[in-house]
Amino acid sequence: MNYSLPPANGSGATRVFEEHRELLIAVAYRVLGRVSDAEDVVQEAWLRWAKVDPAEVADPRAFLVRVTTRLAIDRLRRVKARRESYIGPWLPEPLMTDRDVAEDVALAESVSMAMLVVLETLSPLERAVFVLREAFAIPYAEIAEILGRSEVAVRQLARRARDHVRERGHRFETDLATRQRVTERFLAATTSGDLDALMEVLAPGVMLVGDGGGRALAPRRPIRGAEKVAHFLVAIQRPEHVARFFGTTATEVAPDLRVRIAQVNGGPGIVITYKNTPVTTIVLDLTDGVVQTIHLVANPEKLIGVRAIETS
Repeated sequence: MNYSLPPANGSGATRVFEEHRELLIAVAYRVLGRVSDAEDVVQEAWLRWAKVDPAEVADPRAFLVRVTTRLAIDRLRRVKARRESYIGPWLPEPLMTDRDVAEDVALAESVSMAMLVVLETLSPLERAVFVLREAFAIPYAEIAEILGRSEVAVRQLARRARDHVRERGHRFETDLATRQRVTERFLAATTSGDLDALMEVLAPGVMLVGDGGGRALAPRRPIRGAEKVAHFLVAIQRPEHVARFFGTTATEVAPDLRVRIAQVNGGPGIVITYKNTPVTTIVLDLTDGVVQTIHLVANPEKLIGVRAIETS
């Protein structure tokens, strides 16, 4: 992620901002669900920070989180209207994460694809409160100051958000070993075309949600049922599927087509690349050791958080 850092009020200001940049990106991404929007918000927060005198800021972390959160809320309100005209299902942008995030249950859950999908149904204020409280354990009093609301109002927002998430029936599989093992079995079955093996890791009512945004080959409606999902998954792993998208032949595609397991959104996911360019990510949502939901993102505009890793 690249940022243009204009001269601030001394090198100390730049150093302070860089110390908190990772936290700011983490907050903005969870509130927005888009890597590009999170980057823009943090860039704008930097511009705000560059105009203040750091010596007059008692708590730089609190100041930067407040500015970033408010900017993220404002942006979320604007982009929600655009999402109503989106072609096909809308999913958050995949984000490559490291093992440290996966091993922190609260952080991993807050950045999981399944949780981010649920957070899309909250109001911008509810989402911000939920993220700050549940992911980063920020005290209610501090959240109230960040949002310019009373502590009572913030507690009410937090309760509504938690109740909503609970009502959506979100269950997070926290056993990393199980998630890794099922993802490996899932990948082996799809790449080999073994439908029977694939059916063993899919729940009978499994649902596949694909996000192509009208720019890539992806189902425009969710696919439901283990048999239908299995056949679809085996088909998209074939080189001829990728070849159709790039206007070439399966023979030409095969040597440069790579499918691997990587850390995506706080846990194991699957990244498909062609000539080192990400073309699809797949994230599995597990319950009781079997796959309940498959989130597939193929919209090239949404693979920024993956492309940055692949090309670095």
